[in-house]
Amino acid sequence: MKILILGAGQVGSTVAESLVGEANDITVVDTDAAKLRLLQDRLDLRTLVGNASHPSVLKQAGIEDADILLAVTQSDEVNMVACKLAASLYNTPTKIARIRATDYLEHPEIFEKENFCVDFSICPEQILTEYICKLIEFPEALQVLEFADGQVSLVAVRVFQGGPLVGNALRNLRANLPHIDARVAAIFRQDRPIIPEGDTLIEAGDEIFFIAATEDIRAVMKELRRMDKPTKRVMIVGGGNIGRRLALALERDYQVKLIEYNKRFCESLAGELTHTLVLNGDGTDENLLAAEHVADVDVFCALTNDDENNIMSSLLAKKGGARKVVALINRSAYVELVQGGQIDIALSPAHVTIGSLLAYVRQGDVAVVHSLRRGAAEALELVVHGDRQSSKVVGRRIDEIDLPKGATIGTIVRGQQVIMGHHDAVIEAGDHVIVFVINKKMIGKIERLFQVGLGFF
Repeated sequence: MKILILGAGQVGSTVAESLVGEANDITVVDTDAAKLRLLQDRLDLRTLVGNASHPSVLKQAGIEDADILLAVTQSDEVNMVACKLAASLYNTPTKIARIRATDYLEHPEIFEKENFCVDFSICPEQILTEYICKLIEFPEALQVLEFADGQVSLVAVRVFQGGPLVGNALRNLRANLPHIDARVAAIFRQDRPIIPEGDTLIEAGDEIFFIAATEDIRAVMKELRRMDKPTKRVMIVGGGNIGRRLALALERDYQVKLIEYNKRFCESLAGELTHTLVLNGDGTDENLLAAEHVADVDVFCALTNDDENNIMSSLLAKKGGARKVVALINRSAYVELVQGGQIDIALSPAHVTIGSLLAYVRQGDVAVVHSLRRGAAEALELVVHGDRQSSKVVGRRIDEIDLPKGATIGTIVRGQQVIMGHHDAVIEAGDHVIVFVINKKMIGKIERLFQVGLGFF
């Protein structure tokens, strides 16, 4: 597949890194030559220095025979103009734009065919806000991801010493939850994946991904670890796009305090947020955090544009007694260093966002993609088509399907029915199948497995 990526920032470079190893022909366009050089040194792709909204630059980059245009520059206007040019001049099949401004998102008619011709728009800040809201709702979780319009959830938890199932085999999970069907999709132990089987023993420190009907996830989490108190108090550092959105989303259900360094921003936020206490100050000021009772905070979120400030304020909050701290970190090297230490969750905006883009790029009918463990693994929701003759999965039990080693069918969603992916479950046409893949190199095999043979058409 020929993919043209406009913008070599965090989102663009992460998408390129994810797709370049999957037999895709990728070209990245940006005005920053230094960024492109760094990208080309690491990855096997083409780069072009130029303005992504200029027809001559798009043509030079190969827009004429591109299958997908991913316009993810920092400018909404450049992204929209590029999509319009791609549609009007070159009839590019799929055009995706990153849109940050709420004004544009509130008027979806702007993106329609007769206007800017954006087939799909993504807003990283909104995706990240919804992601953090889930972590606040389930404070015990490392990740909470939804599939099948919210019917099914995949949850990652870390098992603590003294947890109910520590030292027990996985089969005991079902014995302890006779009325709830859940499935462990994967276990990561000291950053190494373990394929879960009935006799696999759970150890303290394990990171367990389990999948269940959304209404059952709290009950399953109680079996895997002690439950934390429900979240009541949230403190946010940083009143930018993400901090503001998060405060708006939370302020009616939680006690929210927001710390912002810029006084002018504070005044604007105070006028917009009706139930949030807005404070003008420095999130790395230990005295300020203590004065605002950080010891009573259930979830502390450091969401400024500065990675170092986010790390420092999170460490200070944890030292001051905050129960759970979440830090927004753009540099992937920092994420690997701090995740799981004093900082409970280190969020990489690019890795949280990338799933929304990959759903449009993957082969076959892919409804949802979620990037897991900072891009190392993936969970896909695939829609099944065809019949027993044209499909390698329709009409077959899961244990009859030739899944690559390390891939797990977690759940089958059939209408409103959630069916766990046990060995004797049979897949039917129209099913939404949720597949957990511990290594991205398997993605191509999974896509081919679920594709329909040409005879079906």
